[in-house]
Amino acid sequence: MSDLRQILSQGRKRIGLLVGAGAPLAIKLKDGKLSDDGTSLIPGVDDLTSKVLDALTGTNALAAHELIKELDSKAPSGSAKCNVETLLSRIRLLQNAIGTFEIHGLNSIGYEALGKAICDEIGRIVSPDLPSERTAYQEIVSWIGGTQRSHAVEIFTTNYDLLFEEAFERAKAPYFDGFTGGKSPFFDPVTVAGDDLPPRWSRLWKLHGSLGWAAENGVVVRTGKKSSTELVYPDHLKYDLTQKQPYSSLFERLKQFLLTPDTLLLATGFSFRDAHISAVIDECLAINANTAVFAFQFLDLEKEDGACKIAYNHPNLSVYAADGAVISGVSGKWRPGDPPKNWTQIRASFWGTRSKGGTPQFLLGDFAQFSRFCALSQSTDLERQALAASPSEASESLSEDVASNDAVKNAGE
Repeated sequence: MSDLRQILSQGRKRIGLLVGAGAPLAIKLKDGKLSDDGTSLIPGVDDLTSKVLDALTGTNALAAHELIKELDSKAPSGSAKCNVETLLSRIRLLQNAIGTFEIHGLNSIGYEALGKAICDEIGRIVSPDLPSERTAYQEIVSWIGGTQRSHAVEIFTTNYDLLFEEAFERAKAPYFDGFTGGKSPFFDPVTVAGDDLPPRWSRLWKLHGSLGWAAENGVVVRTGKKSSTELVYPDHLKYDLTQKQPYSSLFERLKQFLLTPDTLLLATGFSFRDAHISAVIDECLAINANTAVFAFQFLDLEKEDGACKIAYNHPNLSVYAADGAVISGVSGKWRPGDPPKNWTQIRASFWGTRSKGGTPQFLLGDFAQFSRFCALSQSTDLERQALAASPSEASESLSEDVASNDAVKNAGE
């Protein structure tokens, strides 16, 4: 962790982030303010599924529940239950296959309408803005823009919310998401495949689509409207849709990044249960031994089977879970020893309790803690942050520390 902190504080390494649905879960609000015991800004996949199903009515609700029963009954023993993404996969399969034949009261046109209703409800749920207070998203952006870089930071995310876009724009930090233009920005696969933009322009790749994307005259454009939800999620099977723009270019960019020598991919809030993305990672790690992946997982090691499966086969992927890790293909439990000189403050930024009276554990599986660790990588004084019990309690101290560092830099200049 000390070595990782040093890498994050410099600008020489080619670094990417793989951000999953666990990221917005770490932003918790109570009465409109950040609070550790509040409600997540955007629900996780399971809660999202429940909310979407509750919003359906009539024949749509009946068909959706029957499909979920079928999918759950056919799922292998021990696998995760059907969620809104696997449900959408089946709906779109039926939409393309059954024509006028009816299944659970709906024909092809009915399933097309059901898929649109589900996407519209997903869009409504995942459309909140960031709170006015400083959040983990702003801290990640501050870390990205806090140093001169040789290579742009690339963010690969399966989330279709606009939280990263909002954080970049609040900080006036430039980023490129594959679209270019003014009136109706269009997707440009040529620029996605290249590295023509300067390193200060971060890259933001939305692997599962995004709010605000729409298809117009056969071209994918960015409308800027949260009501545009038709492309918030490509088919879960993806073998058809990922051959089309923009998904083929975005997945190719992920492969290109992982196959580039001397790169580091940091995964946060990602369960590794997306078979298509996990397959890309597995393949690229087998080809390129000079790429490293650090998977920071929220749960205990035994519950992070998706990441561990890849880590056992490829020693260049390390899993850092709450109670243990898989490093160089070997699993073990955390057993902290006596800290070396000057390590107490550094250790407090990644090891501690998530709540008062809790068991000490590895903290960086929490997106808020991970963002704080990145933001503090350039801090010269961690003592005040080490005394804070949570990211929300430390925000004021961090702001003072950042301001102090900026003042020192300005004075030096």
